[in-house]
Amino acid sequence: MNRLPALVTGTELLDEVLEAAAVAGCEVERVPDVPALRRRWRGAPAVLLDADAVVACAREALPRRTDVLVVTTGPPDPDVWSAAVEQGVEEVVDVSAGRLHEALSDLVESPPGGGRVLSVVGGCGGAGATVLATAVGQAVLSGGGRGLLVDCDPLGGGLDLALGAERETGKRWSDLALSGGRVPVAELRSALPGRARGGGRLAFLSCARTGPGPTPEAVAAVVEAGRRAGETVVCDVPRQLSPAAGAALDRSDLVVLVVPARVRACAAAKRVVEQVKARGVPLHAVVRGPSPTGVHARQVAKAVGLPLLTAMRPERGLAAALDRGRLPERGPLATAAREVLAVLGAGGGPR
Repeated sequence: MNRLPALVTGTELLDEVLEAAAVAGCEVERVPDVPALRRRWRGAPAVLLDADAVVACAREALPRRTDVLVVTTGPPDPDVWSAAVEQGVEEVVDVSAGRLHEALSDLVESPPGGGRVLSVVGGCGGAGATVLATAVGQAVLSGGGRGLLVDCDPLGGGLDLALGAERETGKRWSDLALSGGRVPVAELRSALPGRARGGGRLAFLSCARTGPGPTPEAVAAVVEAGRRAGETVVCDVPRQLSPAAGAALDRSDLVVLVVPARVRACAAAKRVVEQVKARGVPLHAVVRGPSPTGVHARQVAKAVGLPLLTAMRPERGLAAALDRGRLPERGPLATAAREVLAVLGAGGGPR
């Protein structure tokens, strides 16, 4: 099967589109007209249309699909907008704005199927959500995958500290000026600090010790960029659900709530569960021992009203290792991270 993006455009934009495709390293297949496009409509990984072509697609009643870009030389007419909405167009790109090669770069970098998004929330203060989120990111790296850790908690002290990466160069939230929209994947990767191992890479976007936290529009743009690139996006979400935290939760395939096996922690976690469940995302419990009164992990999960994903027994030396910025790659924490990753990869349960 031909897996090139399909292009339907007149001669006016042809040279500019082909030049942008060459810069992005994205080969395209030019299709002569919309009737010929019908045979390629479902099989092409993406479709690029000029204004006349998108109107013709709507007139020919082609079904809606994802990854459709409309290329223009300025603001489109109202009939073009109407047709674009009807066809499920993802973006209208003005070639004069220099955005087209970035959109095409995203197509080159994005494997079929897209990525997965996980949010980790603490059921109470000090539950260990940041630690688990970071451990899941490390599990992605150890497994040779591509991951993106996103810090959504401006009062958490900085996720980079949990990684022992506070001195690594690269942008933090306070350095980025994002107001939403589509963030080019290649640009994001080059801006963020990260670690590589074998064929894997883990990038991270941390809150700084001072300055503003992320806006919901910025969180949405970063999370969607990671998903488009086929990466495993792991969001560290505060239990006080800010608008930025809500933006991460709303885009999550799975949310895990970290609950210490203590009575007061269960009482606090139930309040968090109510708020997260209201957003309609799959939510599971990760129970962290020890329990001072011998409460079993299944009892904790039942008390907060969640299915139990896994339980973590106490881990000797973990606190000291975390203070040094060294996440263990063996032991209860690493095992729990891999189990969370397995559930995320399996679909995270029904939406």
